[in-house]
Amino acid sequence: MYDFQLILTYLPDLLHGLWMTVLYTVGGLALGLVIGVCAAVLSLSRLRAMHWLVRAYVDFIRGTPLLLQLFILYYALPSLGIKMSAPVAGVLGLGINAGAYLAEIFRAGFEAVPRAHVQAARSLGMSYWQTLIRIELPQAATLVLPPLANEMISLVKSTSLISTISIAELMRSGQIAVSVTFAPLEIYSVVAVFYLLINLSLANLVRWLEQRKGSGARSEARRTLMDVGV
Repeated sequence: MYDFQLILTYLPDLLHGLWMTVLYTVGGLALGLVIGVCAAVLSLSRLRAMHWLVRAYVDFIRGTPLLLQLFILYYALPSLGIKMSAPVAGVLGLGINAGAYLAEIFRAGFEAVPRAHVQAARSLGMSYWQTLIRIELPQAATLVLPPLANEMISLVKSTSLISTISIAELMRSGQIAVSVTFAPLEIYSVVAVFYLLINLSLANLVRWLEQRKGSGARSEARRTLMDVGV
């Protein structure tokens, strides 16, 4: 019989695990966005060395499991004198992993920006960085919203792996509760509901952003070009 009283007893522990999952998701996503955008810009550089460096990073990260990457950061690097705490290794591992996927997403976004907008900006005297920040990036950010939402959802689920380096996120909190209560049905069903709530919230947020922004980024880019031309 389903024991609701047991759920209420362990709900505070599971909510704490949920909070940790949210924190590590936000931290990993923030770092991943920085890495992803920078890597995407470098991959489009005319410097072949930069292009191949980014390519090597993306291929290595996408070609190896996140679990292995976490083990390298937390267990292998100390043998080289590089030590870090579990929280640092967790955020760094999630961020580096997400950054590789986001790099490809943003690279595709930059390439999808109409070349006419870029050429118009340069012809009006805007520098490379001005064009990138004021013309290309806003439009690319709008174009990549759907795949970005998928990566965010994937990142939420990937946080379950940081339990292997002693971080008590949602999945680990559930495992601890099950080891004490021997009630996997009740505990894991609540864990599943929590993951589902996070991911549905993210999907709805991105959907709302898409509807709100619409073609706003392109309109803003056109206004910027008109302002520069005045």
